[in-house]
Amino acid sequence: MNTHTIKIGLADDEELFRKGIKFILERETDFEIAFEAENGADLLKELETASNLPDIVLTDLKMPMINGIEATREVVKKYPSVKVIALTSYNSRAFIANMIDLGAASFLVKNSTPKTVVHTIREVVTKGFHYNYEVMKIIQEELEGASMYRTASSAEDITSREKEVLQLICDQLTTYEIGAKMFISPRTVEGHRNNLLAKTDSKNVAGLVLFAIQHKLVILQGGI
Repeated sequence: MNTHTIKIGLADDEELFRKGIKFILERETDFEIAFEAENGADLLKELETASNLPDIVLTDLKMPMINGIEATREVVKKYPSVKVIALTSYNSRAFIANMIDLGAASFLVKNSTPKTVVHTIREVVTKGFHYNYEVMKIIQEELEGASMYRTASSAEDITSREKEVLQLICDQLTTYEIGAKMFISPRTVEGHRNNLLAKTDSKNVAGLVLFAIQHKLVILQGGI
């Protein structure tokens, strides 16, 4: 069904865990492991020398030399087309808030099921990010508590049509689903998304979601 090969970079200092993830992912016919890295420095070196950048990087947070948090910051800044999914053994509010603030497209706890890992990767490739409803609520509460970074961009220039698109992005609809719902072409949806990225000074869709929640431009839907 999916003819596009999804290229994935893996970064984890625990070789057994890394090989286990690789084994799970390689069972998907459209997944390809672009490289393995054993720490953040290794990950950044792999990206610098890659002839073709991966679509996704799965990175552990606790790694020697350069940890996953610092590596994520660099990847988002230097390679905006690469979506970062953070791997962690802990699932704290502070971690979620920090990683999303840095621009991570999603996160997985290390005891996630193989099915969840595969589903999350596919969602991020299709939609640019994947946060469940609980995560969206945590973002909202952390922003209200002023513990997350607040952008200086204003919401005043956003049109009502763009707000509609923004709501559907936050509802985690695909470009084609948004187009069908609004009776516009996928190209028009992309145009609205690009305008929103520019107006909000967001680097990626994850940043758009943060902006939308921060400025109370969207209503969070239960069960996302």
